[in-house]
Amino acid sequence: MTLPDGHMSLIEIFEFVRDVDFYPNVSIAYRILFTIPVTVASAERSFSKLKLLKNYLRSGMSQERLNGLATLCIEKGMLDQIDMNTVINDLKSKNVRRNHF
Repeated sequence: MTLPDGHMSLIEIFEFVRDVDFYPNVSIAYRILFTIPVTVASAERSFSKLKLLKNYLRSGMSQERLNGLATLCIEKGMLDQIDMNTVINDLKSKNVRRNHF
């Protein structure tokens, strides 16, 4: 059994190989290929954002806060989709500053 003639995309080839179930090693290779990132730009971006955050003025910051700020900077696209009014109302309803002794 061979691939059909004509131009096929990577996804179409993978779906054909998976449906035929005749080439198990090729199917595994395609699954690995689809999970490997094409570049390391996201990792490099993460380190550059961390370097911007962790400067001389913020060297006394706790690790938990630094991780939170780094995550917010790195995932800015996801952060832009969040409705801030909902977050603010949620925090207001919890009475964060109220201390119970």
